[in-house]
Amino acid sequence: MECFRRVNPFRACAGLRVLGYLMLALVAAIVAVSYYAVVVYAWGPLLLGGGGGSVAAAAIVLAAFHLLLIMMLWCYLMVVFTDPGAVPENWRHAAEEDDMDESNTRTISNDVATDIVNPPLFTSEGQGNASRYCSRCQNGKPPRCHHCSICDRCVLKMDHHCVWVVNCVGARNYKYFLLFLVYTFLETVLDTLVLLPSFITFFRDESRRSSSASDVAILFLAFVLNLAFALSLLIFIGMHTSLVASNTTSIEPWFAS
Repeated sequence: MECFRRVNPFRACAGLRVLGYLMLALVAAIVAVSYYAVVVYAWGPLLLGGGGGSVAAAAIVLAAFHLLLIMMLWCYLMVVFTDPGAVPENWRHAAEEDDMDESNTRTISNDVATDIVNPPLFTSEGQGNASRYCSRCQNGKPPRCHHCSICDRCVLKMDHHCVWVVNCVGARNYKYFLLFLVYTFLETVLDTLVLLPSFITFFRDESRRSSSASDVAILFLAFVLNLAFALSLLIFIGMHTSLVASNTTSIEPWFAS
């Protein structure tokens, strides 16, 4: 059991860094498909040529769709381009600095050499909040900091490496990651609900079957994708809500002693 706890599941994705860039293209494709299905195929024509009630309903749907889309894309880009949190070079724990001030007989150079050979305050991954040392970065590791094998760097309060954003989720971009989950969930739920009437009408009304095959395929694909993402995101939001409430991260249980 102890060996399983010390396994880092994200190291298995070390060879999938290139896949992350494909995920960016996949996200753009999903957004494009949903945009065409909702705006161009289903609700845009109602806004331009429908009756009074249809125009009002279409205006509300399209306004909510674009608002959520803008917020979702903004949060997504913030997660992608925001540094998750880097450890300053030659970082030291406060307790180490106090010990250095009290030790008048040792020089700073001797301190550094001693810490590297036999670091008194650096411990293993599972020993509480004590300071640790990263042999790969050759630097100190603050509490709750972990080394990402994919990014090959230490990340402050690392939660996980997300291939969907080609970046680690850590102290500085975790807020944007949570907002991205929430806005994406709301957007996918909205898309599913507003596409449902067109989806049902198409299979019930033979007169609507004159639509081109490409429009039918896009409508079907957009509806299924948004429904699937809405259900899966609901699970992720519940998981991260529990993590926030317990003040922990998804990676920390793997390093628990």
